[in-house]
Amino acid sequence: MMLMQKEAIHIGDWSRVILGEAPPVFFLEIILRAIVVYAILMIAFRLMGSRMASQLNRIEQASLVTLAAAIGVPIQSPERGIVPALIIALIVVVCARLIARWASRYEKFERQSQGRADTLVRNGVLCMQTIRKTTLTRERIFAQLRSMQIVHLGQVKRLYLEANGSFTLIRSRQEQPGLAILPEYDPDFLARFAQSAQLVCATCGQESRQEGQCENCGDMDRERAIVAEPGPSDIVLTVKSNSYVPSR
Repeated sequence: MMLMQKEAIHIGDWSRVILGEAPPVFFLEIILRAIVVYAILMIAFRLMGSRMASQLNRIEQASLVTLAAAIGVPIQSPERGIVPALIIALIVVVCARLIARWASRYEKFERQSQGRADTLVRNGVLCMQTIRKTTLTRERIFAQLRSMQIVHLGQVKRLYLEANGSFTLIRSRQEQPGLAILPEYDPDFLARFAQSAQLVCATCGQESRQEGQCENCGDMDRERAIVAEPGPSDIVLTVKSNSYVPSR
């Protein structure tokens, strides 16, 4: 591949900026290349299974990025052929299917390659140690719970971060008073909910009847729990995250 000399680069060279240095006949060839490459991608996704059409795990994301990097080159470069991209696609498909087969047979390999689910909220209390390991923030978890129509932690029996980055919520069968997760800049809406006499940690929601450090997170602040209207019991909701969150 010939590299352009810096003397050949000019700001006003709109023909080079818009059309590039490839001969005009290459634009007709791009149509054929794009059709072949598109077919390769569709076949590769089909061979890797139906999971490629859903939320991706880390192995599938790596496969997708590798395919994208390999497929893009022959479309844009006239001196590059399609066969190398086809070979890379075959290697990706074979590796993905082998990993899926091993993961289905060996539980330990599945945990190491795919990750595992982490518990973020347990019985209305944030699992702070787990949250730190997953690199999530407290506000990120609260925002996710609010999107699931949760107003305080007492409504949450479990909140899981799945290995693929999605969140799964299990609501409490019997709602308990809990730490409010509503934004502080919306006091009017917060005032609609009754306060309980129960004191909870202002950081994690752990019930606390005495002063001093919270046993769960070490925070010193306390606030009154709130009570909301009872919602549906034992409803399991799984929500896809907007961005992939690495799990352990």
